[in-house]
Amino acid sequence: MREMSTSSNLGFPKAQETTKVHHLLFRPSFPGEMRLSIRLAYLFLYNLLQFCGHTWIFANMTARFLTFGGDALADTFYAVGVVMSLCQLLSVLELFHIADGIEKARLLPRFVQVMTRNFLLFMVIVSQEEVQSKPVVCAQFYLWNILDLLRYPHVLLCLMGTDSFGMLWARYTLSIPIYIMSVITEGITIHQSLPYFESLGTYSFQLSLPVSADIYFPILLKAYLPLLAVGACVTVWHSLRARELRLEKWNKKIKRK
Repeated sequence: MREMSTSSNLGFPKAQETTKVHHLLFRPSFPGEMRLSIRLAYLFLYNLLQFCGHTWIFANMTARFLTFGGDALADTFYAVGVVMSLCQLLSVLELFHIADGIEKARLLPRFVQVMTRNFLLFMVIVSQEEVQSKPVVCAQFYLWNILDLLRYPHVLLCLMGTDSFGMLWARYTLSIPIYIMSVITEGITIHQSLPYFESLGTYSFQLSLPVSADIYFPILLKAYLPLLAVGACVTVWHSLRARELRLEKWNKKIKRK
């Protein structure tokens, strides 16, 4: 209070002092128009947590592969499966972010991506121990992590107002072929898991009500493969459209400067 009174006596208006204090509290030190808010803090912490989780998974898998070579492929799930499962469960929150308007993105492609990943991870890989040691699971985890390591840093930079053309281009260009490869790997994983579901009868049961019927899970998996291809086509189309709009918006921003 004494310092404020002294400043007023020296000719600084009280309104100006209040504006300066408000500026220090609610304006960040980094560039951009970021404002202190619960929504922004939540989105930043969520994306930072996902980025750290996928970075740990990618670094762990790479270190194990460089250390043990091809022998590390069979133990990939046992080394990073828990963290991968947690990250994929948390990704369901992104659907609520888009539906609630917290995050600006298209709901349909994100819904397809999140649900196909969780279905494959929990219904196919986690439920069949024989599938967990397949090399295709290691390839699947690598592709998923590369996609997320392209997306979450870009989102973090956008939240801080420091996005760059390099991250924007990588996010909307490199992710498209990598996503296509990940979908192909998902189909291979499902195909390799079919003999185990057929022999063990996992998730296969007899339904008595309302109509007596036998639910045979391998048939559902075979029917799921065409749906996976259709969902991938929809996601790729939306990704190409988003890439065109984002790059066009960036070019207009550069021209205005």
